[in-house]
Amino acid sequence: MSDQAKSTFFSGLQQNLDQLRDQGLYKPERVLASRQGSEVVAQDGSTLINMCANNYLGLSGEEWVAKASIEATEKYGYGLSSVRFICGTQTVHKQLEQAISKFLGTEDTILYAAAFDANGGVFEPLFDENDAIISDALNHASIIDGIRLCKAARFRYAHNDMADLEAQLQAAADKRHKVIVTDGVFSMDGTIAQLDKICDLADKYGALVMIDECHASGFMGATGRGTHEHHNVMGRIDIITGTLGKALGGAMGGFTSARKEVIDMLRQKSRPYLFSNTLAPSIAGASLAVLERLSQSTELRDRLHENTAYFRKEIERIGFTIKPGTHPVVPVMLFDAPVAQKFAARMYELGVLLSGFFYPVVPMGQARVRVQLSAAHTRAQLDAVLKAFEQAGTELGLLKK
Repeated sequence: MSDQAKSTFFSGLQQNLDQLRDQGLYKPERVLASRQGSEVVAQDGSTLINMCANNYLGLSGEEWVAKASIEATEKYGYGLSSVRFICGTQTVHKQLEQAISKFLGTEDTILYAAAFDANGGVFEPLFDENDAIISDALNHASIIDGIRLCKAARFRYAHNDMADLEAQLQAAADKRHKVIVTDGVFSMDGTIAQLDKICDLADKYGALVMIDECHASGFMGATGRGTHEHHNVMGRIDIITGTLGKALGGAMGGFTSARKEVIDMLRQKSRPYLFSNTLAPSIAGASLAVLERLSQSTELRDRLHENTAYFRKEIERIGFTIKPGTHPVVPVMLFDAPVAQKFAARMYELGVLLSGFFYPVVPMGQARVRVQLSAAHTRAQLDAVLKAFEQAGTELGLLKK
């Protein structure tokens, strides 16, 4: 490439970045100088109440989780320098896969470096041009990208719309195998998929069901097993993907859990599994400790849902519009993208860490700040956050005085 061509390329990127800044749509990174938790210290020294982490059970900064990670590192080393099928599988990985399977009520589990890889590697080995994938319109980007890598016919149904799902199942009637794919919980809205109705339609039309449980595993359902427990359809879900990087410890790592023949095929042909380094033993060991703790008590899950109910009630009392629901993802609707960015910046000044979300992450005109509750939040912290919401909302003209 000539120097002129290179210059044009880089200047074009800079123009696009400048345009994002001018439009108020540039997404800055907030650098933390502390552990993750309900309260964090930013690089600039500010102490902030953290309301935007996926740290649902408050485990990311817990000392006993860090200790389990250290113990696993001392026993198994820093890393494997390999992929799983060559020489990168240790006993801790097999133990974690067995523990996840037991927790979710499945036969077997395969670990990935990230949940994005789990979704990216699940479709191509299992489905081809003779099959159909029927996907919710608001499914996570990793599901969309995974489907693109597969040759199966693609059908999309309107978000959480069971009538349209049935229509798409009928449209795919001539295909050999059909799989309905949905997020268990949709992360931008906190919407919980209607898995009971989805499973009934799957039975009616002879389809498989796959769910992404990244925003559910560990705290949805009576004992935290997930959305399938929440809807009482455990045993009726064929494929479950999820993450170790949110409620289950908060580091990284993903998984797919299903019947043994599904997992065995993924071990043979799933490209992100075959060509990515093994999950670090420190993460596997800590995740195993987390699952053991969660299997013994629902205390953290119960506290999380208490915090969620309290915050949802109080934020509406103040006068903000939120997406209805019961999930700890609470979208506070501001509708205008620059307003969402200004609001998040003002909340930072008031000691609250939030992020604005806008198109293309959410639909045009649906900009918001997304609050995420944690079991680690105290009532005093939540009250301080609500007070800051009221102040920022009044200052920006979003609330009536």
